[in-house]
Amino acid sequence: MGEDHQIAFLLRESAQPDSERRAAALKGLGRIGRAEHARVLAEAADDPDPAVRAAAAQGLARLGVPEAGEEALPLLMGDADPGVRRRASVAATRLGLGGPAVTRAFARLLADPDHHVRINALDGLSVLGVPGDVTALAALLGDPDPAVWGRARTLLYRCGEDPAVRAEVVRTARQGTGTARARALEGLPERCTERLLDSLLTALHDPSPAVRIQAARRLLPVEQQQVQDKLAAALRTEEHPEVTAGLLWGLGGRGDDRVTGPAVRWLRDPVAGPSAARALGTADPGTAAPHLRTALTDKTFSPHTRAAAAAAVGTAGRWDAVWLLLSLLDDPDDVIRAGVLDGLGTLVENGLRPWERHPVAWALTGHLATDDRHTWRTRNALDGLTQALPDVRRLADNAPSGEVLAAALSLLDGDDPSDEHTRHDVRRFLLRLDDPHEPVRYEAVLGLERWTEAGGSLPPGSEMARCRLAALTEDASPRLRQAATRLRGLLDTGLLDTGPT
Repeated sequence: MGEDHQIAFLLRESAQPDSERRAAALKGLGRIGRAEHARVLAEAADDPDPAVRAAAAQGLARLGVPEAGEEALPLLMGDADPGVRRRASVAATRLGLGGPAVTRAFARLLADPDHHVRINALDGLSVLGVPGDVTALAALLGDPDPAVWGRARTLLYRCGEDPAVRAEVVRTARQGTGTARARALEGLPERCTERLLDSLLTALHDPSPAVRIQAARRLLPVEQQQVQDKLAAALRTEEHPEVTAGLLWGLGGRGDDRVTGPAVRWLRDPVAGPSAARALGTADPGTAAPHLRTALTDKTFSPHTRAAAAAAVGTAGRWDAVWLLLSLLDDPDDVIRAGVLDGLGTLVENGLRPWERHPVAWALTGHLATDDRHTWRTRNALDGLTQALPDVRRLADNAPSGEVLAAALSLLDGDDPSDEHTRHDVRRFLLRLDDPHEPVRYEAVLGLERWTEAGGSLPPGSEMARCRLAALTEDASPRLRQAATRLRGLLDTGLLDTGPT
C-alpha cells in the first residue's frame, strides 16, 4: 500500500465510531501525514474521548506544523484529563509555540496535580525564557519531586533579572513556608542577608527544620552581638539534630563558649555528634577533655563522632593528646583513622613537644607505608616534621607503591642547596622522572622546581634531564605537562645550570 493509500485509510479511520481506531488513525497521520492534514488533527481536539484528544496532541507534535497547533494545543493543555495535558504540553514545546496564549497555558500548568505536567510546563517556560506565573513558580521550590523543584530553581535563576521574580523570591524567603522558603533562602545571594535580618531571626524558630537550617547558615557569619546571642539561645532549645549540627559547627568555629553545654548533650547523637565533638575541641580544655576522651575511646559512639573527636583532641592539644591518638592510629575503621590523622596533623602543625617528635615521626612514616586508604592524609600529617625525613627518604628509595613513593617525594623540600641530604634528594627526583606512575613523575618534577627556585643547580651528568623534561611536556597528564613546561622554562632562561653542586 502506497503512502497516499495509507493516508486515505487513516483519514477514513479518523472518523470511525470506535475511539481506539480514531486514536490510532490520528497517531498514524502524525507520522506520515502532510501539512494539509493538520486540520483533521486540530479538529480532533474536541473529540469526546480523552485518548483521542491525547492522540491528536501527539499527532500535531509529530506532524510539525506549528500553525495547526497554535489554537488547539493551548486548549488541550487545559483539558480535564492529565494524559491529554501531558501530551499537549509536550507538543507545544516540540512545535516551538509561543505567544500569550501558550505562555498562559504553561503558567496554569505550574500548579497541575500531575508532576509530569508540571515538569513539561517548566520545560516549556524555560524554552520561552519566561517565568510564567512567578508566584506559582516560586511555590514549586517546595515541590517534593527533585525534577520539579530543580527545574523551578533553574528557571528562577535564569529569570533573576526580572523585578517580579526577584520580589517573589524575596517574599518567599521572608514569608514562605516549609521547603519552599528554605530553598528561597538558600538561593538568594549573601548580600541579601542584611535586608532579611529580622525575618531570619524569627526563622530560627520556624516549624520547618529546613528553614531553621538555612536561617542559621545565613546568620552565623553576621558579626552583630545580638545575632550571635539569638543563635546561642536557639542552640539551647533546638531539638532537631541537623539544625543542631549546623549551629554547633558555626558557633563552635567562632570559639563561642556557650556551645559547651549543648555539645556535651548532643555528643552521642549520630547526626549532631561530629559537630558537637568539633565544638568541644575549641571549648575550654578542662571541661571538654573528659568528654572528648570518652567519645574517642567508647566504641558505642558512631565512627564519625569518634573521628571528629580525634580531630578535636588534636585541636585542643592537651598533654596526653599525642599518646591518645597514637594508640588509635591503626584502628580498623577507616573513618576513625582519618580523624586520628587529622588530629595528629594539627598537633604537628601547631608544634610538638621535643619528646613527642620522634615517636610521632616513626609512627606516621610507618603508617604511610601501610595504610593505602589514607596515603595523602598521612602525608599531610607528616608535612613539616623534620624528624621524619630519614624514614621518608628510605621510602623515596624503596616505597611499597607508586602512591607512597609520590607522597614521600612530595615531603622532600629540595629547597636548601647547602644541605648534603637535600642534594641527594635532587638525584632522587631526577631518577623518578622515568617512573611508570604519573603521581611519582609529577612529584619528581615539582621537587626539581622547588630546588630550582631555591637557587640550586643540577648535579653533573644531568644533561639527559632536559630530554626527559621535553618528553614530559607532551605527557598525557595535563598537570604533569604544565609542571614540566614550567621547569623547562627555568632551564631555558638560564636560571638552572647543570654545573657542580
